[in-house]
Amino acid sequence: MVLDTLGKGLSGIIRRLITGVSIDKKAVEEILSDLKKVLLESDVELKLTEDLVKKIRKKCLEEKIPAGLTLREHVLKVIYEELVRVLGEKPGSLLGKKRIMFVGLFGTGKTTSVIKLARYLQRQGLKPAIAGLDYHRPAAVEQLIQLSKQIHAPVYWNENNDPYEGAKVALERFRNYDTIIFDTAGRDALDKELADELRRLAEIIKPDEVLLTIPADIGKVAGPQGSEFNKLVEITGVIVTRLDGTAKGGGALTSCATTGAKVKFIGIGEKLEDFEEYNPERFVSRLLGLGDLQTLLEKAKESEIKPEKVEKVIEGKLTLQDFYEQLKAMQKMGPLQQIASMIPGFGTLKLPQELLEKQEEKMKKFAVIIQSMTKEERENPEIINASRIKRCARGSGTKEAEVRELLAQYNQMKKLLKSMGGIKGLQRGKLKDLAKSLGFGF
Repeated sequence: MVLDTLGKGLSGIIRRLITGVSIDKKAVEEILSDLKKVLLESDVELKLTEDLVKKIRKKCLEEKIPAGLTLREHVLKVIYEELVRVLGEKPGSLLGKKRIMFVGLFGTGKTTSVIKLARYLQRQGLKPAIAGLDYHRPAAVEQLIQLSKQIHAPVYWNENNDPYEGAKVALERFRNYDTIIFDTAGRDALDKELADELRRLAEIIKPDEVLLTIPADIGKVAGPQGSEFNKLVEITGVIVTRLDGTAKGGGALTSCATTGAKVKFIGIGEKLEDFEEYNPERFVSRLLGLGDLQTLLEKAKESEIKPEKVEKVIEGKLTLQDFYEQLKAMQKMGPLQQIASMIPGFGTLKLPQELLEKQEEKMKKFAVIIQSMTKEERENPEIINASRIKRCARGSGTKEAEVRELLAQYNQMKKLLKSMGGIKGLQRGKLKDLAKSLGFGF
């Protein structure tokens, strides 16, 4: 999960807020005390944390509660809105015909982020090309070439290791592409040599966007680093990498936001698809355990989950063939823990990580078992008897008990979906009321 430590801390606070017997002034003070502790442990700067808690306290306990909201709902809404404000504005789009220049220190994940952005642009229907201008780090160009092959994007590099000539040739060679992404050199520190090279490259490229890559684990140092690069080449946006593996991401995000450096993308894993446009509203919603339906729907679309199939599944009319297609599509969407964090309500549940990991392994086995079935069995699971179970287990290399477990889970899901009342059932009740109070429209 993105920002695991911060997310667990915040979702725990929200779980208490939602499920607590009563919410009064004392309970609110306890929640704010815990909120301050969670933010500081996540490397958010002390003064920023104190100001945030002070604003939340004032809005919750001194100002009039808006009509139609209880104190409980009001506190939740204020915490959500103030965290969104602190974590920055929604960035502008990178879509369209653009020249994008990447900058960053050595070891920040810059080259990988170049490929991730190119893949993201491809998914938006654009045609990106890449120019490798990093001739200081050994094998930097080779890494770029190997990664670009995975997404079938063209790469140009200068055989004489001349970044300035390389930039000029790339501009001409890729003039018919939608986007040209320039991967520049990094250093251990922002020294004069690097500064001069970046400044001269910016004059040649005349970039529409200059993106700085910053690893989440540097925490509060992200702000000063962003400011230094901004003075040099006018940063238009920041990409925060490695948000999946650190507790300091809260510090990096807030530090960027408070220095005016807009976070545009976040890297949330090692795969090329583990890369998201940064949206503070969605991000905070996930941190609080309230889900992120919009990103979930976008991931579903990218994974080719068809709307008519989803509707059929929600109405409880799914066959094992539908079940199989959903399993395969979900595997494309990413780890189960990441998907679960986007489902409203799941983040506030105390689900052990090992449980989700075991379920993920089961899903892989279930897909293999369903593949071993006949078309008739997949369409009409009720015909699967003891002898068919035995044959499926033998054909899939699994145990008969695992085939029975698949059938049991399939039947349970079918009953559960029917009991929820289909699509209309998902659009009423507490979930809808809570979402509405936060300004979500589902």
